[in-house]
Amino acid sequence: MGDCSSQMSQPLKDFYIPDHILIPDLEPEEVSYTPTCPVIVFINSKSGGQLGGDLLKTYRKLLNRVQVYDLGEEAPDKVLQRLYGYFEKLKSDGDTLAAEIQKRLRLIVAGGDGTASWLLGVVSDLKLAQPPPVATVPLGTGNNLPFSFGWGKKNPGTDRQSVEYFLDQVMKATEMQIDSWHIIMRMRAPKEGTCDPVAPLELPHALHAFHRVSTSDSLNVEGYHTFRGGFWNYFSMGMDAQVSYAFHTERKQHPEKFKNQLVNQGTYAKLGWTQGWFFASLSHSSSRNIAQVAKLKIMKRPGHWEELCVPRSIRSIVCLNLPSFSGGLNPWGTPNQRKRDLTAPYVDDGLLEVVGFRDAWHGLVLLAPNGHGTRLAQAHRIRFEFHRGAADHTYMRIDGEPWKQPLPMDDDTVVVEISHLGQVNMLATNHCRSKSIHDPSTPLSASSQHDDEDSCGESEDEWEGERRKFGAAETFKFPEEIDIANLS
Repeated sequence: MGDCSSQMSQPLKDFYIPDHILIPDLEPEEVSYTPTCPVIVFINSKSGGQLGGDLLKTYRKLLNRVQVYDLGEEAPDKVLQRLYGYFEKLKSDGDTLAAEIQKRLRLIVAGGDGTASWLLGVVSDLKLAQPPPVATVPLGTGNNLPFSFGWGKKNPGTDRQSVEYFLDQVMKATEMQIDSWHIIMRMRAPKEGTCDPVAPLELPHALHAFHRVSTSDSLNVEGYHTFRGGFWNYFSMGMDAQVSYAFHTERKQHPEKFKNQLVNQGTYAKLGWTQGWFFASLSHSSSRNIAQVAKLKIMKRPGHWEELCVPRSIRSIVCLNLPSFSGGLNPWGTPNQRKRDLTAPYVDDGLLEVVGFRDAWHGLVLLAPNGHGTRLAQAHRIRFEFHRGAADHTYMRIDGEPWKQPLPMDDDTVVVEISHLGQVNMLATNHCRSKSIHDPSTPLSASSQHDDEDSCGESEDEWEGERRKFGAAETFKFPEEIDIANLS
């Protein structure tokens, strides 16, 4: 493997990591260069039909095979924990090349939004002093994460020229911090049935989103089930998640039908029609509308919860961090600050945008210039309290991964709370759609408002310890028997 570097053209040497950095107990190689942009590549080979496998082959031909990982064979938490252990050992032995590679390292993840979120969770949990930034290859159906940072939303080419172009873009990309969000769900253990957010037969769906805490965990409360997880783009509930759930179920049952992004998108639209999303007022019981199912509370200032009034017609609600939802649409848009106390969406301002939709026709408004959903609020923390007996289940979705969530029928015990939890580093191209609160072009009023909010002291409440304890390595770890083909 090591002799490949001597035959490699200079452009690819910029990305190449020698064997002894990646494989233990090898003699250090004598290299005449330091890679400008060393990369570790993670590819979900089951994403994009055949594209994932083809992309894996091309990257392994162009780079060192052992710096390109198939997520179907090895999980990213194991890879990165091992790699950073090697870095520390090599640096203690005086290896200056290892120190430079660690400092310059960038990560590439190829897959859908669920795959990208999985890697972001693992990087977050490493708690590194200098975490590596992440570039995302759009290999899923929606590709909201790649689209938000300028990497496009169409599935990429897998030939040598396409991969070399992408690597060049990775080298030129700038780092951009985005907010991470912690989510916790707690519910009283039902006398009958289950309220688990992930049913036994649906483990691949949203498995990375929620992880049941163990009985020995300090978060565990006797008589309750507690789950925790995280997201970077959005949490949604209602009919949009129901359509997504139908799509994922169909894909799991008939994977041979989902080999092409355009076909996938067409199937998604068809399911939106058959699930009644276009005629929700006729096909969707009003008892399943958001206001009937849950009470929403938001926290705009630390320590001060206030109830959010949700119009009775709203059938889908989205808590959004990035300006891309449902394949590149921006539900929040750019509000007129003179009308309401709302700002443009920023990915690092510690705020989530809360948007509602009545039906799919309402969603189509996003295709028009300045189109947007029903803007409900911007908040640092959001809390859903589910009403007793309003419905026996609802549908939820996190970063592209949906599930059917049973609700208890006996009392009002299900609580879902979302709160801010640090930031991760993304790589953005010059086509990036996401905006930073620290960008020089940001209006002064938005920056000063953010500074005022930051100056408020953190409140102490029952959820604080849980928020701080969130660790993605356990949350985002897939059991060995899980087939990642069902992950976007």
